[in-house]
Amino acid sequence: MIRISQLKLDIHHTEADLRAKLLRLLRIREDELISYTRKKQSLDARKKPQLFYVYTIDVKVKNENGIKKHFRKQKISNILFQPEEKEYLLCACGTRPLAHRPVIIGTGPAGLFCGYELARLGYRPILLERGAPVEERMKDVEEFWSLGVLKRNSNVQFGEGGAGTFSDGKLNTLVNDPMGRNERVLEIFVENGAPKDILYQNKPHIGTDILVKVVQNMREFIISHGGEVRFHSQVTDVVVTQEDGLEKLSALKVCRHLSLKEKRERNRAKEAEKKAVQDLYVLNTELAVLAIGHSARDTFKMLRNRNISMEAKAFAVGIRIEHPQEMINLAQYGTAYDGELFAASYKLTAKLSDGRGVYTFCMCPGGYVVNASSEEGRLAVNGMSYRARDGRNANSAVVVTVTPKDYRNFVSSETSSLIGETGENWEMDAPLVGVEFQRRLEEAAYQAGGGKIPVQLFKDFCENRPSHGPQEIEPQMKGGYTWGNVRAIFPEELAKAIEEGIHSFGKRLKGYDRPDALISGVESRTSSPVRILRDDTLQSKAEGLYPCGEGAGYAGGITSAAIDGLKVAQTIVEEYSPF
Repeated sequence: MIRISQLKLDIHHTEADLRAKLLRLLRIREDELISYTRKKQSLDARKKPQLFYVYTIDVKVKNENGIKKHFRKQKISNILFQPEEKEYLLCACGTRPLAHRPVIIGTGPAGLFCGYELARLGYRPILLERGAPVEERMKDVEEFWSLGVLKRNSNVQFGEGGAGTFSDGKLNTLVNDPMGRNERVLEIFVENGAPKDILYQNKPHIGTDILVKVVQNMREFIISHGGEVRFHSQVTDVVVTQEDGLEKLSALKVCRHLSLKEKRERNRAKEAEKKAVQDLYVLNTELAVLAIGHSARDTFKMLRNRNISMEAKAFAVGIRIEHPQEMINLAQYGTAYDGELFAASYKLTAKLSDGRGVYTFCMCPGGYVVNASSEEGRLAVNGMSYRARDGRNANSAVVVTVTPKDYRNFVSSETSSLIGETGENWEMDAPLVGVEFQRRLEEAAYQAGGGKIPVQLFKDFCENRPSHGPQEIEPQMKGGYTWGNVRAIFPEELAKAIEEGIHSFGKRLKGYDRPDALISGVESRTSSPVRILRDDTLQSKAEGLYPCGEGAGYAGGITSAAIDGLKVAQTIVEEYSPF
């Protein structure tokens, strides 16, 4: 195998151009080339408007030894012979027997990928999902966006596929995993229907429309390999027992929310004892993966009540900003988007005068701002794109980092104690104070828009006055919106940071701080405000309970959550034998 890196071609090149360049570089004939595979593809826009694709290509040839001999005395840095490939291969090598089937709580990326590998290796996992299967969930979300009818356990945050299902399916990550888990995540996506170009693109994305089918296919794989997926099934308690001075998981208490069809059937049967809206049962297990997602606030509270160790962690809050996609294309490519390139993206960061960091997050080219609420009386936004990314606007979160000290100060400035949903007092240093901070921002956003997404022009945001309509940019949103004062949602310190950050970004990307850019809010679910502590074996203080993924505080996006799911799966299969 020969690996060629830094292979540059004009973006208008053909497959024949690429093949011809490989032949010239290796100095071989057409019949000597067996095959080639793209390993990486990125866009070089440093000389815009002249744009290039830059490739890393693996090549198989007939006379590899002859080519090696020819190039032996030449120092060519971009040609590598026999590159080392780190293939991630998980195998069931554990010997400790399981008395019960392993359970995975949550079917977001962390839970789904963990369950996928456990099922493949014969562990027959049971996946519990409080929400609906993804095809049913899509209908619930569309109904919410069109009619405002929110289903608490089937929405943009909850349901099969997790919150990432409605965020474009972006797969870029900063995680550098030497084990090769990143590549394994992409391979599993492709095995289940994702486009093959995600294997080599520098900024891969699937798109919400395609991701839905991929999630369905992963579910069917798990079931076909002996696993089980139980929807509308919420874990309401964990049963921990003491053995030899150690805390060990022994069971889960599960509440199964009945569907409308099940309710009707039971009513028709006139079985009075079964007319309840919910079923409650105990699921015995000594092994459960906590892949609960960043919005499982009631589960966080339950775990804290059971003395599962956790801590408040830093996260980020802010707004969504919309610009014309054509403006972003022009700024990034130096020319109008001509259909041969994906809609342009960007990533911007700045350190403000007060030392606080502000950055763009979850940028959605040609995408939509979406109402991502999961609680009545509270409103949160997110961004999503379809595979084509052909919407007229680009949107991104502009967020400010907040630490436990920041949000404790904010909450304590309003009340002397933190009041939970059931009215009990919590200490100000409680791990869940970040959840309360999120909720207060979301309540303010809900009030600012009267239940709809509040939208404001950037010039009005800077002057702290309500907006009453658009100028050149029309909002592109999923869910109802209204004009108002987004700035009023935030503590002034954070509002100033957002304003300063956008002006700073305007110096680097022309037009970013244009007066009629659209601001909406609140972007509060960037990551979990909680970290559920785990040891070197990836278990909590209760043996058998594995905190995993973004909700547990160990990931920050689809790919990193999926990687953490694989990491937990590896720990399990190295300890336990298949069920």
